[in-house]
Amino acid sequence: MWFVLALLSAVFAALTSILAKIGIENVNSHLATAVRTAVVLLLAWGMVFLTHAQSDIHAISPKSWLFLILSGLATGASWLCYYKALQIGQASKVVPVDKLSVVITLVLAFVFLHEQVTVKSAIGCILIGAGTLLMVL
Repeated sequence: MWFVLALLSAVFAALTSILAKIGIENVNSHLATAVRTAVVLLLAWGMVFLTHAQSDIHAISPKSWLFLILSGLATGASWLCYYKALQIGQASKVVPVDKLSVVITLVLAFVFLHEQVTVKSAIGCILIGAGTLLMVL
């Protein structure tokens, strides 16, 4: 099931890029990011109330609060940079560079989460990096 959800995430991310590129034409990139964020916020809280998960908010530990807030700040910074890059660059070049996050995530997971680096994941990182370079040069 995780693979299907991850694949759907990739499809929606691809749609996000194309729809955003069309939508930010003649719109300040920060304003566009704020509009997008408001829609995401409404959707996320809608799912919380739809699934009756709102009562679980009291069970979130201080450590989880801290890291969720930091994650939110990183997401916001990513979106602000992404929308500005998408506004001034070609989607076919911006998106592959953005997807270097896969490589960076694997490195950070190795360093901070002590996840194993396998031969397959190392080769995958190299191929993603090389593929990105081929697409943007």
